[in-house]
Amino acid sequence: MQKTLDAKLSALARDRFGKHFILADAKDADMALGVAAPGPDADHTSSGFPYRTIQQYRAIIREIIQQGLVDIMLMSCSTSDQLTIREKLFRRSHMTPAVRANDTTDIHVCRESRYSIAPSLPFATACIDHIQAGVSPGTMADGDAGANLGLYSVTFNNLPDFDHRTLAAYRQFRLEAESKGFRHFLEVFNPNVPPQVHGIDPDKMGGFINDHICRMLAGVPKVSRPVFLKIAYHGPRYMEELCRYDDSVIVGVLGGSAGTTFDAFKLLYEAKKYGARAALFGRKINQAEDQLAFITMLRLIADSEISPEEAVRAYHGKLKDAGIKPHRRLADDMQSTESVNHYAAGKPAAQSRPKRTK
Repeated sequence: MQKTLDAKLSALARDRFGKHFILADAKDADMALGVAAPGPDADHTSSGFPYRTIQQYRAIIREIIQQGLVDIMLMSCSTSDQLTIREKLFRRSHMTPAVRANDTTDIHVCRESRYSIAPSLPFATACIDHIQAGVSPGTMADGDAGANLGLYSVTFNNLPDFDHRTLAAYRQFRLEAESKGFRHFLEVFNPNVPPQVHGIDPDKMGGFINDHICRMLAGVPKVSRPVFLKIAYHGPRYMEELCRYDDSVIVGVLGGSAGTTFDAFKLLYEAKKYGARAALFGRKINQAEDQLAFITMLRLIADSEISPEEAVRAYHGKLKDAGIKPHRRLADDMQSTESVNHYAAGKPAAQSRPKRTK
């Protein structure tokens, strides 16, 4: 079955600023947040625990695969092993499975830990053989069983020793991925250390990130390059600057902390307006009152069929029709709030998700 991702990548290769837009759902939080990763549990009063189980998390992923509106489903290696290899769900779907290929220390958001604010160190729990085949060493016969796309993330902190380790680990990953025919998209996080450590003016962060990307990819041939980028949105000028510098590179944005519904929809709309052609939302989807309805609105915005304002109103209409109490009143959900773009920000609150009314 042809994947929408491959069709859109081909179309964007012909027309970098065409209408096509790649939308991904990030359901890989179990490689970062531990018990809280699946998000708030609506029925926690009966269980006594505030969060969903990993089985409930995967049940929602199955629903989103069935819905079929996102192009990529990003998962942990263990979830992909279950859904991609054992259940073979993506063989009947236009959606592409992907796996988080590395889990650097800045996304180790464990309770009582301080890893997320210490300078990022490279690390990968998963290996490419396990992602592709479910076994190690994998064989060519096993290779099409699992996912053949991974997310690799880097965090530059303006600290030479730590940034050097990050670059060296990415080089090693790229060489292995190339040898095994494994594709990847590249996530570039903002610094995770405090501002007094990285020393970068917040208004100039976009320049720091853009220059790191351009400098790094200058040493990478086409065969080893990421299929697209995933970065924080730093505003129109920095987005246009990066897209203009090399129009062969597809630039995408990450969703950041949950915020209001308008935050998510406006981010997608603005990023596309100024050149982005991909977006990956994790917490913004996972903490939505109705994930399927939320994704429907994201798809309509990505395809330029609806404005952010119209989407928020339509989303609230769907919640009302479904008997779901929204987190916020419509007027409050139409407001912009500040989005924080490092992984430890916006951890899911230990509270219930609103239930459907009778």
